[in-house]
Amino acid sequence: MKTLSSASLQVMWNRLLAIVEEQGQTLIRAAFSPIVRECGDISAGVFDVQGRMLAQAVTGTPGHINTMAEAVMTLRARFPPESMRAGDIYMTNDPWLASGHLNDFLLLMPAFLDGEVVGFCACTSHLVDLGGLGMGPEGSDIYDEGLLIPPCKLVDRGEVNALLMDIVRANSREPIANEGDIYALIACCEAGVTRLTQMMREFHLSQLDALSQYIIDTSYRGTLAAIAKVPQGVYHNTLTVDGYDAALQLQASLRVSCEGMHVDFAGTSGCSPKGINVPLNYATAYTVFALRCIVGSDIPNNAGSLAPFTVSGPPGCILNAQHPAPVAMRHTLGQMTPDLVLGCLHQALPDQVPAEGASCMYDLPLRHTPESARNGGRRFALELVHNGGTGARPHLDGLSATAFPSGVYGSQVEMTEAVAPVVIWRRELRCDSGGAGQFRGGLGQRIEMSSEEDYLVFLSVERVQHPARGRAGGLAGAPGRIQLDEETVPGKCELRVSAGQRLVFDTPGGGGFGDPLQRDPRAVQQDLAAQWISDEAAQQHYGVSP
Repeated sequence: MKTLSSASLQVMWNRLLAIVEEQGQTLIRAAFSPIVRECGDISAGVFDVQGRMLAQAVTGTPGHINTMAEAVMTLRARFPPESMRAGDIYMTNDPWLASGHLNDFLLLMPAFLDGEVVGFCACTSHLVDLGGLGMGPEGSDIYDEGLLIPPCKLVDRGEVNALLMDIVRANSREPIANEGDIYALIACCEAGVTRLTQMMREFHLSQLDALSQYIIDTSYRGTLAAIAKVPQGVYHNTLTVDGYDAALQLQASLRVSCEGMHVDFAGTSGCSPKGINVPLNYATAYTVFALRCIVGSDIPNNAGSLAPFTVSGPPGCILNAQHPAPVAMRHTLGQMTPDLVLGCLHQALPDQVPAEGASCMYDLPLRHTPESARNGGRRFALELVHNGGTGARPHLDGLSATAFPSGVYGSQVEMTEAVAPVVIWRRELRCDSGGAGQFRGGLGQRIEMSSEEDYLVFLSVERVQHPARGRAGGLAGAPGRIQLDEETVPGKCELRVSAGQRLVFDTPGGGGFGDPLQRDPRAVQQDLAAQWISDEAAQQHYGVSP
């Protein structure tokens, strides 16, 4: 085999990055559910024949992408390449193998070239309803939460498993959307495999070994070099979160060495009886993502750049939930792990780490009531996604109503009203919700809605009792709040909303960074003009008269 130049290898690496972007766009454009089609709750990637991730789509959430990197290795071990045939596609939604809860389906397709498996394409997306109690925190175990599909063959040499599709449809309140989303996942895999084999023929490659090793070695070396810039040592942080009915403690220790970074969750509270528990694969995905945002952020995400980061946690703690714990709303606490681990990293790199943010997305699964369905009302299952403010950065304000760390876009008003019998009366930024500081925290938002029919809401949100903390003298952001006709309701519950009632949810603001009295008065005046802060806040926190 001829030796490939570094320039040729880099061109091929760039081509892989283009392939995974096409995969992601194929999935988004073909999907039925708004949370996939409009919000981008997906992942897509290309893997070598050993199952190592070579490239991932930029569009997507860390909870899907980084869990997929491990899941492909598991599926490859379960289904050896020599048993595969062209056109085969494998699937699972096992939370401990895929991405943490039942609603995420992961597909894997082998790429064949001249009769041999040369790599894999994989993808994940969220299916809106899989029966059971549904997307809410009320389940007592995984069996309450819906249909679990173990690793299996979804497509056999191009023929879809009709019985499996029947089972998925029969166990869903949104059978058409689920079926359409599965076919979109299939199309995503097929697009990736087609483009990958086309690229290999174009560059006269019979295998990906040389390219794979170049990508992984280059990324690994670059990541270790970035870690070497972080002072070695062990750093600790504790984060108090709302929990279900009582506050919980998330604890982390970050060990930085010449070999990499290791996070351990020892000391974290035990599992909840409700579905806010987090499988370790999902907690790991967001923990590593947070570290990679600061350390080696310019290095593409792949097996090489992920390898120096490891995570552990005592089995049975709420960030390492064991089967059959309920995990439907695992993102509620799983998306708090970036603030937890960044609190450790701040001690090593105080001028690079932002303040705490809203973090947990305000994910609001809605659906018809059983009574409404029996009486001929409209049947629907919908998952709204909205976001709060990010923490202020060491030299910049935080971002308002922005999806960090999930990366999932906010649900659009028009799409929401088109697919469910609801009306969005208001969606606006919350004045004074960003924590005061030399650099202000990002603002949360207020959404007000109602319906002509009764419906159910499954609430599992954070930062209601424990708002985002500021750094370096910055103040905390505003907490979140849920109200029904002006009556405050808990952040985690199953809520029945009657026709005509107004549901209002305020997403949290991000913490501020630095002493508020050091803020540029011109920035305060701009905030006043935009109505992002009130006259009272300008005077009280910034010492600026309107």
